[in-house]
Amino acid sequence: MLDLKIQIGKAAFKNPVWVASGTFGYGEDYADFLDLSEVGAIVTKTVTLQPRDGNPPPRIVETSSGLLNSIGLENKGLGHFKKEHYPFLKKLGTRIMVSVAGITEQEFLDCSEKLMDGCSPDAVELNLSCPNVAHQEASCWLFSQDAKATERIVSGVKKKIKCTLVVKLTPNVTDITEIARAAEAGGADAVSLVNTYAGMAVDAQTMKPSLGNVIGGLSGPAIKPLALKAVWEVYGSVSIPVIGIGGIMTGTDVAEFMLCGARAVQVGTANFVTPDAYAKILQEFKKYLKEKKISKAGDLVGKIKVKR
Repeated sequence: MLDLKIQIGKAAFKNPVWVASGTFGYGEDYADFLDLSEVGAIVTKTVTLQPRDGNPPPRIVETSSGLLNSIGLENKGLGHFKKEHYPFLKKLGTRIMVSVAGITEQEFLDCSEKLMDGCSPDAVELNLSCPNVAHQEASCWLFSQDAKATERIVSGVKKKIKCTLVVKLTPNVTDITEIARAAEAGGADAVSLVNTYAGMAVDAQTMKPSLGNVIGGLSGPAIKPLALKAVWEVYGSVSIPVIGIGGIMTGTDVAEFMLCGARAVQVGTANFVTPDAYAKILQEFKKYLKEKKISKAGDLVGKIKVKR
């Protein structure tokens, strides 16, 4: 019998294979393709306190071995989420992690606190890769590029919620381990990485950028080697769990991330390739464990054969 269960913070998860924020909506769109109760955790599309229109179109463009997006955190706000999406999610029989963002440090705190009023998610994932509107007075453009801001926000949110707190980190930094340590110091139960890499695409025929916002975030198989490196480095730098994200398309990819130190992973771009990708990836991961005669998935974590 395979034991796929893992524990992160206060939450126990039935398996370590989850779906990533921004690639799975709020679950409803995938209900016809998957048994959602089998998903290890659904990480929702990012929610902000107030509605956001997002960035100008085009917002998505395919690139070599990847996907470039510039959605801009478009959503209808926390109130709409609580009324229209959370009732569906809480009935699914799986773990629900709500992705939260803000344009100011205070908005992160307010959104997290108000989420708890009427909702009881299993975890909150802080999306700290949002632009800091007060960046003129700060050292960085993104919150998660600033170790001090990261620690402040995490510490503040930790006091506002009662569930597991995961902090999502951007790879667009000089040293991601510094930011991970700041999240840990602030009280994070885990860090998830990586968010997308900054990039752009150009249409040579029109001589214009392919995205309406010019710059977007690159995801998919193209970033997997970079994401594996980030997970391995952070795993060796913090004592809290690491959740791996970046180009996971197969069950073997899941195993690779866990070997590098991830206790769980999130499937993202693969959900756009085919809506039942999650089920295939989970089955392939189970097959890998059986072939390697590994009965407990957690035994894979950090077992890559390499000297530091």
